[in-house]
Amino acid sequence: MEDSGEPMTGMLDTNAPDNGDTPAMEAAGVDYVTQPTATDWTVAQAPPVNPESHEQIQQASASEQHQMYSTEQLTSAAESDDHTAGPSDPGVESSGQQPESNGQHMELDAVRQTEAGDSESPSNMELEDAPKETPEAVEPATDAAAAQDPALPAEYERLFKVVEENPEDFNGWVYLLQYVEQENHLEASRKAFDAFFLHYPYCYGYWKKYADIEKKHGYIHMADEVYRRGLQAIPLSVDLWLHYITFLRENQDTSDGEAENRIRASYEHAVLACGTDFRSDRLWEAFIAWETEQGKLANVTAVYDRILCIPTQLYSQHFQKFKEHVQSNNPKHFLSEEEFVQLRVELANANKPSGDDAPGEELPPGTEDLPDPAKRVTEIENMRHKVIETRQEVFNHNEHEVSKRWAFEEGIKRPYFHVKALEKTQLNNWREYLDFELENGTPERVVVLFERCLIACALYEEFWIKYAKYLESYSVEGVRHIFKKACTVHLPKKPTVHLLWAAFEEQQGSVEEARGILKAMEEAVPGLAMVRLRRVSLERRHGNMDEAEALLRDGITTGKNSSESSFYAVKLARQLVKVQKSIGKAKKVLLEAVEKDETNPKLYLNLLELEYSGDVQQNEAEILACFDRALSSPMSLEQRLTFSQRKVEFLEDFGSDINVLVAAYEQHQRLVTEQESLKRKSENGSEEPDSKRQRTDDQSGASGQMMQDMQANHAGYNYNNWYQVSPAAGMHTRDCVCVCVCVRSLTVCVLCCSSITHGAVRTPGVSTVSTVSITSTTHRPPHNGAAGLSTAASASTSIRLRSHSACYFVFVF
Repeated sequence: MEDSGEPMTGMLDTNAPDNGDTPAMEAAGVDYVTQPTATDWTVAQAPPVNPESHEQIQQASASEQHQMYSTEQLTSAAESDDHTAGPSDPGVESSGQQPESNGQHMELDAVRQTEAGDSESPSNMELEDAPKETPEAVEPATDAAAAQDPALPAEYERLFKVVEENPEDFNGWVYLLQYVEQENHLEASRKAFDAFFLHYPYCYGYWKKYADIEKKHGYIHMADEVYRRGLQAIPLSVDLWLHYITFLRENQDTSDGEAENRIRASYEHAVLACGTDFRSDRLWEAFIAWETEQGKLANVTAVYDRILCIPTQLYSQHFQKFKEHVQSNNPKHFLSEEEFVQLRVELANANKPSGDDAPGEELPPGTEDLPDPAKRVTEIENMRHKVIETRQEVFNHNEHEVSKRWAFEEGIKRPYFHVKALEKTQLNNWREYLDFELENGTPERVVVLFERCLIACALYEEFWIKYAKYLESYSVEGVRHIFKKACTVHLPKKPTVHLLWAAFEEQQGSVEEARGILKAMEEAVPGLAMVRLRRVSLERRHGNMDEAEALLRDGITTGKNSSESSFYAVKLARQLVKVQKSIGKAKKVLLEAVEKDETNPKLYLNLLELEYSGDVQQNEAEILACFDRALSSPMSLEQRLTFSQRKVEFLEDFGSDINVLVAAYEQHQRLVTEQESLKRKSENGSEEPDSKRQRTDDQSGASGQMMQDMQANHAGYNYNNWYQVSPAAGMHTRDCVCVCVCVRSLTVCVLCCSSITHGAVRTPGVSTVSTVSITSTTHRPPHNGAAGLSTAASASTSIRLRSHSACYFVFVF
């Protein structure tokens, strides 16, 4: 990780760019935090258009991250400007990772890391020594565009073209920004940084670099504007706030009497924006140090009163410093006038002797009003004790709040933005932390935690959606702001969040806005059926049937393949039938689709459903034509077999001609035979002799086919059982009748399911007698015989097979 080449000083970066992008609910449109009035924040951020960041950059090495937390390194703010290990990466973000320790050890480590900087003045709190400027160099540039720089370098054009064609190439952006910094080319830098921030506004380190470039070229007002844009993009960045305030202090007009108020207003705005962040300690300490430098001890106490009730990482250290502040200063100086008077009155009443006590020693005349030094010292000590005592209760409550959040905070290992994917443990930690805060925290703390989460998890739409749903109870504009930022900046190609945004706008009555959202999403990622269908449903809900039909027809025309076109054809046909009541147009759409995609069974099924929707008696010819079209198509045998079975079912239920029914059944049996033949071929191997393989085929085929027929008999229309003889009534449990199913002599015992093997396949109507064997327990004869059928003379493993009508019957005695 590299810095910008300039030394940085400051305390350990316990914040990092780990936070979201709104001062409480300010940016979300919720009035939980009021805006300070002492400063004007009107600089509008450039509208982001369709950026996205993806995982194409490596994280800083473990050794570099470990260095950030060394107690000897108080320059982590400088190191933290970069967390992306691109080639000679100029620095993007602060690692901000916490020391991996538990309980109080975590706090003690953080305390030790900041002890060295406790007594530093605000001038020593600079996070980077900005280049000092002469009065001539500091003169404001009213129009930055007035500077006519030379033509852009050729190498710049090449590098910019790479990221322009692929904005998701983060390494390409790193090369580009590194190049413009080295070339010191102002116009090239402006163009590159402005384009970069449309896609990656959470990289706070680059905002600092951009401002430094403007400042280096003497454009102080432009540098100030860059800082303001950055703080609007990522207002929960403690580092960026400290950089900005340092910039203001370095470039303030010392002769201006309002300079101090402007700096104080900036600190106030900073603590309102990110002061409730768990890692905001450095900002509070800088604020306290600056007020101390100004000699405003009462203001110092007021700042301590605010930080002592906020759960932060260094909460205990703040209380210790507050006690030192109280013990080393006179209460008259560090308390407000109101509190000082009230405290003196309380102490005086507490120490006032009661009426029953003996009168004290009389003082000499003229000395009654002289102060007693001992009493004066005692009063001061009592006031100090009282001041600390009143804050002790607040501290105890805050310590309890910290303890409830400590495990969650310790689990946050990457609080800054990165294009690399987060580990599952990190994502789970954020989910659990958010759920805890939603249940136990105040609305302000919930919003701040959401904003922090969205820095680290900016590329995960689940957290944006969760945030938007939470804000629905508070602010419509807040929800709109979150959806807009997610869809236009961080997740321009994620359909789910776009669909939810469009639905939200439609709920609010902004139909045109919803149309625009869906259309923009479809343009960004063409071919998403879910987006096209949502556009169709939007138009249908608002009565624009022609537009809905046009969208579906466009989907048919522009489909990438026949399957996609058929999908939209089915959708269009259903709309024409169910909504527009136009069966003729729907049938035409499906027939045209069938001609282009003859192997798609869904088209034939929808065509059949369309014909079924009318009078089946009148539409019998059309329905049979649909079946015939499907059976003659190049669909697979299995699919054609399904349509054949349905055709038989239809004729059985609604057919008017028995000849057609018998013909359909025979056609179905031919398909079954073909399927079985293919199945045997696929199951047989070439290692066994043909004779042995034939016997095995016959046996397995017999039992398998019969079992299928049996199952069909139990569940369907029993087409395969038309000509079978049912078992005789009154048979005992072990009495069996073995029936050979029609067409093929595949036999199985109807009652006990014993398989009967045979040596040859029989054909209906052939009287050839074949010997088969029964592979089961001994079979007993039925109570009632079957006259006219051949029987064996005695119980035996051999039985006779004889044709009868269209099938064979086998009885065992």
